[in-house]
Amino acid sequence: MRYAITGASRGLGLEFVRQLLNRGDSIDAGVRSPSDAKQLQSLAREAGGRLRVHALDISDAKSVDAFAAAVGEGQPLDVLINNAGVYGKEGTLTALDYQSMADTFTVNTLGPLRLSAALLPALRRGSARRIIHITSKMGSIADNGEGGSYAYRVSKAALNMAMRNMHLELHREGFITVSMHPGWVQTDMGGPQAPLRAEESVRGMLNVIDRLRAQDGGRFFSYEGQELPW
Repeated sequence: MRYAITGASRGLGLEFVRQLLNRGDSIDAGVRSPSDAKQLQSLAREAGGRLRVHALDISDAKSVDAFAAAVGEGQPLDVLINNAGVYGKEGTLTALDYQSMADTFTVNTLGPLRLSAALLPALRRGSARRIIHITSKMGSIADNGEGGSYAYRVSKAALNMAMRNMHLELHREGFITVSMHPGWVQTDMGGPQAPLRAEESVRGMLNVIDRLRAQDGGRFFSYEGQELPW
């Protein structure tokens, strides 16, 4: 199987790369600065051509197009994992940083849409036709009992809606696209106090991704495979 993964230099993205390489898959990894992605580059040297590292800024249309051209090259792509994301600035209603919110929306919502569209020809050539959006339970309206985190919550809720639209447009072609909540994970974003290790989260998500069927398209799952409320 051939995967494309964004935000692959650290955290969940890097762990996706590790686990997929260990089981024999091929990966095109997108990172903002390939020269700074030391761990990823080390994995690429050991992978014997099964891991290619590309520059990718999902907030920039030209960067997305260049990544898609490099990944596509007339070859099939089986699974896209839209993992890259940012948290954005905190703030109460009267102290919101609207530029930060716009930037967060550009990365967390528009970026996955832009990249999914750019890679659609390669995905159509693949056999699995799966598009996975790493979102968050913080984007669930039903689950929001605390408030706060406007930028992150709003952008992830919008990503969930974008995923649902994508499902309705593409499922007749055999595509399966879902949103996935990775849990509260010990990453730069989640912090050291998070209860879940990246290895456990990614292992669970890959288990869910591998088992997806047509009827699962357009749904919102946890890393454990539990369906989550919108």
